[in-house]
Amino acid sequence: MSLLLRILRQPTEVRRLSPTEWDLLIRQTRHANLLGRLYHRLKAAGVEADMPARPRNHLLSGAVMADRQHHSIRHEALFLRDGLARAGLPLILLKGAAYVMAGLPAAQGRLFADVDILVPRARLADAESALMLTGWTSSTLDAYDQRYYRQWMHELPAMQHMFRGTALDVHHTILPPTSRLKPDAALLIEDSIEVPGLPGVRTLSLADLILHSAAHLFHEGEPDNLLRDLTDLDLLLRRLAENDSQWDALLARAIRLQLDGPLRLALRYTHRLLLTPVPARILDTLGCLKGGQPILDAMYERVLRPQHPSTRDWLTPAARKLLYVRAHWLRMPPHLLAYHLAHKAIFPPKTRSITGPTEAVNANKAA
Repeated sequence: MSLLLRILRQPTEVRRLSPTEWDLLIRQTRHANLLGRLYHRLKAAGVEADMPARPRNHLLSGAVMADRQHHSIRHEALFLRDGLARAGLPLILLKGAAYVMAGLPAAQGRLFADVDILVPRARLADAESALMLTGWTSSTLDAYDQRYYRQWMHELPAMQHMFRGTALDVHHTILPPTSRLKPDAALLIEDSIEVPGLPGVRTLSLADLILHSAAHLFHEGEPDNLLRDLTDLDLLLRRLAENDSQWDALLARAIRLQLDGPLRLALRYTHRLLLTPVPARILDTLGCLKGGQPILDAMYERVLRPQHPSTRDWLTPAARKLLYVRAHWLRMPPHLLAYHLAHKAIFPPKTRSITGPTEAVNANKAA
C-alpha cells in the first residue's frame, strides 16, 4: 500500500513520519492531485500542528489553489446559467463543479480542469448555439473527431471561453451511447436539485452524483486521477452515510439506472482501500467483497495509487495498459472499436487545444 493511501486511511500516522517519508508523501500526493484534499483531511483529524513547516506549506498551497479555483467556478456557473437561459435551459452541473456549488465535502481541496454540464440530447443544438453566442468556442478537431463526438460520445467536443479561458464539456448523458451500460439521462435530469439561493443552477441528486462518479471512474482509461476520483467517492459515500436509509435508495437507484455494476466496484474499492463505512447488508447484496476478481483486483490495486515511481512494481505497466483496453472495450462494441483504433493508428490524434481554467496550474485532464 502506498504511503499516501496509508495516511488517507489513518491521518494520525503523520505524527510518526520521518523527514524522508514526508518528502515522499508530498511527491505522491502531488502526482495524485490531492495536495489540497490531504491538507483538509489532516486538519480535520487534528494533526495540522504536527506537520513540519515545509510539507505543510506544500499542502496548504494546494488547498489555497483549490479555493481560488472554486471561487472562479462559482462565477463561471452564473455566466453559464445566464447563457443557457437564452435557450430556456437550466444549468445542470456535474462532477467537480457540482460538488463546489452544492457545498459538498467532496469539494474540499478538489482541483479540476473543466466544467461539466448536462443538457437533454434533444436540446444539444440549442444549448451549443446559446453558448456560442456568449463566447464559447468548440475545440479544433478534424471531421472524423467531430463525428466521433457527435455521433458516438456522451458529450460535444470540448468548448473553451474565448475571453475567460475556462474549458467546458457539454454532456447529454453520463456514458457513451455506444457503451454496454445505458443509464437514462432523463431520469438524472428529472431528479436534479436546484442549488439553494441560485435559481436556474442545479446539480444531480446525491445518489446520482455517486453513481455518475462510479460510472466515470470505472469506465475511465486514464489512471492519473483515479485515486482522486476514489477519494471523491469516499467523501460522497460518507455524506450519504449520515442517513442510513439512503443506502437502500442508492442501491435501488443504481439498479434502475443499470449502474449496479459500477456501484459494486466503487463500494468494493472504497471500502478496501479507504475504509469507507458501508453497511454490511449493502456489501452483501451487491457481492462487493466476494472473491473471483483477481485480474480486476490486480489492475485496480495498482492504478488506484498515486502514479508516482515509488508506487510502481513490475505489473504496473501491464495494469495501465489493461485499464486502457478495458475502458475502450466497455465504451464501444467490437466492430466500432476496431474501426476507431484503426483510424487512430493511421491518423494519429492531434494535441487537444483546450486546457483547463486559467487559475489551474495543473495541466492534467481532471474532469
